Amino acid sequence: MQHWVLPSAASDRVAVVGAVAMIGLLGGGQLGRMMIQAAHQLGLRVAVLDPDPNGPASQIADHVIVAAYDDFNALAQLGQWADVFTTEFENVPAESLRFLAKSGSTMPDAHSVGIAQNRIDEKRFIQATGVPVAPYAVISRVEDCHEISPQLFPGILKSARLGYDGKGQQNVDSSAEVKAAWEAMGSVDCIVEKRLALDREISVICARDRLGHIEIFPVGENTHRHGILAVTQVPARISPALEQRAREHARKIIEALKYVGVMCIEFFVLSGEQLIANEIAPRPHNSGHHTIEACSVSQFEQQVRICAQLPLAQPSLRSPAVMLNILGESWFKSSDHPIEPDWDAVRAQFGVHLHLYGKSEPRPGRKMAHVTCLGATPSEARARAIIVADILGLDTGRALA
Repeated sequence: MQHWVLPSAASDRVAVVGAVAMIGLLGGGQLGRMMIQAAHQLGLRVAVLDPDPNGPASQIADHVIVAAYDDFNALAQLGQWADVFTTEFENVPAESLRFLAKSGSTMPDAHSVGIAQNRIDEKRFIQATGVPVAPYAVISRVEDCHEISPQLFPGILKSARLGYDGKGQQNVDSSAEVKAAWEAMGSVDCIVEKRLALDREISVICARDRLGHIEIFPVGENTHRHGILAVTQVPARISPALEQRAREHARKIIEALKYVGVMCIEFFVLSGEQLIANEIAPRPHNSGHHTIEACSVSQFEQQVRICAQLPLAQPSLRSPAVMLNILGESWFKSSDHPIEPDWDAVRAQFGVHLHLYGKSEPRPGRKMAHVTCLGATPSEARARAIIVADILGLDTGRALA
């Protein structure tokens, strides 16, 4: 049975910061947890709506509504208590944001989230800005499978909706394989995207406020394992000219979307410094966790500042950094039963910052924690990250070589 826990009287509200007394947050994961920590530092309170009463964000929220994201009675309750609404993961129903928009501003808005939730709409939108994307074709009927240009192979079939961390994707090398994979996915709308030879992957985290002011964080370089982010290094190992082009592309996208909030745009770098936009994430992003310690302002504080109508801070890199994503596999390195990693050994390292998310059940592929390693130079940050990776038994591969 769904239930919610809310303040009993309006007197529980706090003094207004900017024009906001309380932020309503859809989602109770680790991104929400770090957003709440940033809000508390600025003297703001946060009410969370999440189906899990014990999620990472719910553990430290000021108020928790336990309900599904499409429960309109619960959304109405959230609308009574919060003045502005935001999200911490991309698959919040756009219709829920439209509903909340009747009670206050939503950041992001339903339109932006709707585009990001559909790969077909996302590709077309990015193309319309003039930013290049990988060659692709839309698959919405069986005939489409047989009309694919051979130039798209080898390719990747991706479901148009509800795909993240490598889910909803399958490599394909022929029209016949596309048809079989498309039918195995339930014949839902998909795209076939040409599989490109990548030099590296980078991400640009940017913030835009209600007045149209934009601030962009230093570009990060990402390494994935099995479709899930494993390592982010900042600064990215790219030329100044390529970094500037990535920033310009990000600015084009966020301005064309008229987006308000923090957004991550992921790019592929090909040989010859070709730059291809991969996808947009309308929220703070896993690849921006390092900003908490490594930058003059974190991506989470920027999101809170936008919600509270406070001026954006100008982000600068205080220190080179390597962020290690810690998945549930780290609990199963030496046993079929979960064994807590040696966090004390991690904490003992100089320049290393551990963030545990408070999740009680480790599972393979589940994001449980991250570690940010700082250094006076990029090589020093990588050296510290290698030590931490060795303690936790992480396979960092060539990312830290």
